[in-house]
Amino acid sequence: MDINNLLIFIGAIAVLIIVHELGHFIASKLLGVEVEEFGLGFPPRAVTLFKAGGTIFSLNWIPLGGFVRPKGENDPEVPGGLAASSPWVRIVVLAAGPVANFLTAAILFTIIFARIGMPDTSRIEIVDVAENSPAARAGLQPGDMITEINGQPIDSPDILREMIAKNVEQETRIVYRRGDQIGEVTLVPRADPPPGEGAIGILFSHPSVPLTPWQALGLGTVAVYDQVVQILTLPARIIEGTIAPEQARLVGYKGMYDMFQTVREADAASETPAGVNTLFFFASISISLGLLNLLPIPALDGGRIAFTLPELILRRRIPPTYENAINLVSFAMLILLMIYINVQDFVNPADF
Repeated sequence: MDINNLLIFIGAIAVLIIVHELGHFIASKLLGVEVEEFGLGFPPRAVTLFKAGGTIFSLNWIPLGGFVRPKGENDPEVPGGLAASSPWVRIVVLAAGPVANFLTAAILFTIIFARIGMPDTSRIEIVDVAENSPAARAGLQPGDMITEINGQPIDSPDILREMIAKNVEQETRIVYRRGDQIGEVTLVPRADPPPGEGAIGILFSHPSVPLTPWQALGLGTVAVYDQVVQILTLPARIIEGTIAPEQARLVGYKGMYDMFQTVREADAASETPAGVNTLFFFASISISLGLLNLLPIPALDGGRIAFTLPELILRRRIPPTYENAINLVSFAMLILLMIYINVQDFVNPADF
C-alpha cells in the first residue's frame, strides 16, 4: 500500500466532509442559529478538539461522515434554535451543505480548465508521427499544425480524413504551420497502412488554448452541471443497457480508494498536467456527496428539506415527534447500509 496515496486520500475525503459541514455551519451562523457541535465522524464522541464561539469541535468514533448540530435542531420549543426558525431558514441551512460541495467541485474543475486550457476545435495538431510513414519521410513533426490539403482549408478532423481518403495513392500537397513558419510538403497516402498508423502515419488532435480565469470558471460550472446530469440519469442508462449495473454499484471508502489508486496511476502515465485526473476524481466525489445528501431520504439533508416543504404550502408543520422518530430510524438504517457497502468493498471488490 502506498502510504502517500493513502494519506492524500484520507486528507482529501476529510476536507470534502468538512466543506459540506462548513456549509451548514456558515449558513447557521449567518442566519442567527447557534451551533452546538461541529463533528467529524458520527457519535459517540471520541475527543473534543476545542471550543470556539459556543461550538464544540469534535472527532467521533464512527468514521462514516460528519455533522453539524445546531441549537434546537429537533425541538421547536427551543428559542432561537433551528427547529423554531422559519421554514426558509431551515431549508437554507439544510441545503447549504450540498451547495458547498457543488461549489467545491466547480472550483476544482476551474483549476483543471485553467491548467489544461480548452481545445481549439478549428485547428488540427500532429501529436505523433509513425516511423517510416509518408508523413515521417516528408518531414512532418509532432506539434505541426495542418492548415491545408491540396488547397482545401483544414479546420476539422472530418475534413482532414475526407481529404486524405480522396487522395489515397495520389500525390498530396500538405501545408502546415510550425511555430511562426509556414511549410509545405508532398506525400502519397497509403491504401494499406500498417495497423494503427493511418494512411499518412499521423496521430492528431486539437491544440489547447489558455483560458482566462472567468472562462475557466464558466467551463467549471458547466462541468458540474454535466456531472449532475450524468449521475441523475444513471438509473435510466442502466435500464436502457447503455451502462452495466456493476459499473454503477455503490462503493465505500475502500472502493473509492481503489478508484483513487487507479486515477493516480493514470496521472503518472498521462501527458496531461500532473494532478489533473486526481482533481477530477475529487470533484466528482464532491458532486456525488452533494447529490447524495439532497436525496429525499429521511435523516439526509434532502429528507429534512422534504419535511419542511409542506409547511410553506399548508402553513402547518409536520409534528416534530413524527419527524424526529422517522429521522432517527432512517439514520440507523443509513448507518447499517453504509457499513454493508463498506464491507462489500472487501468481500466483493468492484473491478475498476
